[in-house]
Amino acid sequence: MTYFQAIILGLVQGLAEFLPISSSGHLALLQYFFGVEPESVLLFAVLLHVGTLISVFVIYRRDIVELVIELFRTLKDLFTGRGLRINSSPTRRLGFMIIVATIPTAIAGLLLEDFFQGLYSSIIAIAIGLLLTGMILLIAERVGRDDKDVMGMKWRHAIFIGCMQGVAICPGISRSGSTLFGGLIAGLNREFAVKFAFLISIPSILGSVILEAPDAAAQGIDITMLGPIAVGVVISAATGILAIKTMIRVVAGKKLIGFTIYVWLVAIAVLGYSLIAL
Repeated sequence: MTYFQAIILGLVQGLAEFLPISSSGHLALLQYFFGVEPESVLLFAVLLHVGTLISVFVIYRRDIVELVIELFRTLKDLFTGRGLRINSSPTRRLGFMIIVATIPTAIAGLLLEDFFQGLYSSIIAIAIGLLLTGMILLIAERVGRDDKDVMGMKWRHAIFIGCMQGVAICPGISRSGSTLFGGLIAGLNREFAVKFAFLISIPSILGSVILEAPDAAAQGIDITMLGPIAVGVVISAATGILAIKTMIRVVAGKKLIGFTIYVWLVAIAVLGYSLIAL
């Protein structure tokens, strides 16, 4: 893998992980057209996810610190016999909602891992996923009139959003787009829907890193790859921060239509290419 390829892949991972255009779909397409075997860059892919994880921690560092502090308070309440007291504060309720939303995603990832992995080798499947992403964004553009915050959020809402995140394991379906769609359909206010979508990405991305790390480590590392890997990870983290900030503004301004048009154009181009290549 060259520095150019690492820069492009890092740029795409950072932007597409948080913009609603599907990082998995774009990375799979780039690897296909670059002629890069996914197995040969597995470690790089894992570290790119670490880069995007850093982005979330930077943007939502205050929320994350508050969640960690509230976790210890919850444990204290539990061990002193006061119970979980889920509704004692918005931060504590948010923590439990994140846990509940993560469960359907984890189940989908573990049970359907082989099926999802098989789709990555088909650019037609990726194109279909991008078309579905466009439809999701088109609907999300027109909903979100309710104004629920975390205290108005129900358990069923968290489960639904988690299921939408699980669907996004399919290549071409945007994780941020599908979870945002889930939050807006559930009636969350747009600002909180974005925050919740990105916060529940933490256990999702972290779980992906943990699952893929053993295979990546078993492959070892080519010392000549250290430079490109480092550059790619830094770029993915930096562009991830930019993408999150952009997404917050875009959702607040109800300007998702541009992303809908983009993913549909990419999908049409990929389908056209696949017909010519047959």
